[in-house]
Amino acid sequence: MPWTAGQRLQGGKYVIGEVLGQGGFGITYKALHVELNQTVVIKTPNEYLSHDPEYDKYIERFIKEGRTLALLSQDPHPHIVGVIDLFEEGATHCLVMNFVPGENLFQAVRRRGALPEAEIVPCIRQIGEALMVVHEAGLVHRDAHPGNIMLRNNGKAVLIDFGIAKELVPKTLTSKGYVGNHGFAPYEQIHRGSREPTVDVYCLAATLYYAVTGQNPTTSLARKLDDASLTPPKSIITGISDRLNQAILKGMALEAKDRPQSMQAWLAMLEAPKAVPPPTVEPDYKTEVVRPKAKSESEAIPDKPATKSPRIIPWIWLVGVLFSYLLIGYLLAAFNVPHVAGTGAVAGDWAFAWAFAWAFAWAGAVAGAWAWAWAWAVGVAWAFAWAFAWAFAWNFDWAVAGAFAWTFAWAGAFAWAGAFAWAGAGEELQKSFSKFHTFLILAGTSNLGLGLGWLGHRIFNPGS
Repeated sequence: MPWTAGQRLQGGKYVIGEVLGQGGFGITYKALHVELNQTVVIKTPNEYLSHDPEYDKYIERFIKEGRTLALLSQDPHPHIVGVIDLFEEGATHCLVMNFVPGENLFQAVRRRGALPEAEIVPCIRQIGEALMVVHEAGLVHRDAHPGNIMLRNNGKAVLIDFGIAKELVPKTLTSKGYVGNHGFAPYEQIHRGSREPTVDVYCLAATLYYAVTGQNPTTSLARKLDDASLTPPKSIITGISDRLNQAILKGMALEAKDRPQSMQAWLAMLEAPKAVPPPTVEPDYKTEVVRPKAKSESEAIPDKPATKSPRIIPWIWLVGVLFSYLLIGYLLAAFNVPHVAGTGAVAGDWAFAWAFAWAFAWAGAVAGAWAWAWAWAVGVAWAFAWAFAWAFAWNFDWAVAGAFAWTFAWAGAFAWAGAFAWAGAGEELQKSFSKFHTFLILAGTSNLGLGLGWLGHRIFNPGS
């Protein structure tokens, strides 16, 4: 008869507590390991099984699988309940396992309803990984239904109650039909006691069905014998992803040959597509990527899409360029420099100024910051040329020496300031624009300044 609370086993090593569960194969007790002061679980075969003609074979299998699980516990798996001890109390064989606090998946769904996909899929994956270890040890759990999956408070799941010796179903039970959870067992397990890994695939997929829908799936018996249909989980909970919906339906395929043939293959169906990492932003000084030469066309490396840099407009530098050329244009207009070449030595100053603006723009587009020194040199040279042109136009009349000096000074100053601003603008523009567009921006800014300078003088000095 079942043990009572407070009963001591193994000379007082274990003290029996409450009954945790009772099924067709055995009874599970909560107990205390006195020496370790640790709560454990003790599982024993049901007493009435002793009247079965093949009871001895059943017990032999019970002991064999208990020892196998004990070997698994030597390298503990975080999602498999650990086996502590295997002993015989009188005529009763006992398997001692770790006690897992929390609630089983049946209890969680009854309390909360359908569980969110993002919450339960990681737990099911943990159980699937545990079953992979079981399969590698030559075992098949065959009862991975929600009642045998414990959910800890930390979000971890643990597989418990290995249903020892289900391979050898006693005749006293087979006469009553399959003893197990019909809603989560495949037809071949119920009908002929299959022990293939595909049995655990079906059981775990059906458990996931229950967890995400809150409803029991149509039994495999009803589907096989009565041609009943399995309602897709997405038809019950529309928020379920297509990936999860297909994984469940594939894992619950009625025929074993139509399912993934290993737990690993089924778990792969639950994997979410890996996120593509954002492209690495290269430093500014890296303008080209050197790719290794492919050995053949089949090994050619496809080009990666270029990363667009933000458009940088160096407004401060461009305003400096604009004002520099504006003052130069204003001075040219103030000294009545003709706009049409051929009327004297000075007549070419406007043409020289326009050409100078375009030359600066081209140099900025090509040379960037290195053109700063070149720009300064050309600016000073232009100032000298401009000053000598003035002197030549006045027939070297030294009476205008003051005007000559004044012009030279202002021209040099504006040439220096313009070159400095223009070089900085060119360098900044090259970070975001092509050489051609950099050239257009610099040339347009310079020529706009010259034009505004001439127009400004005409507006403020209409009579000159």
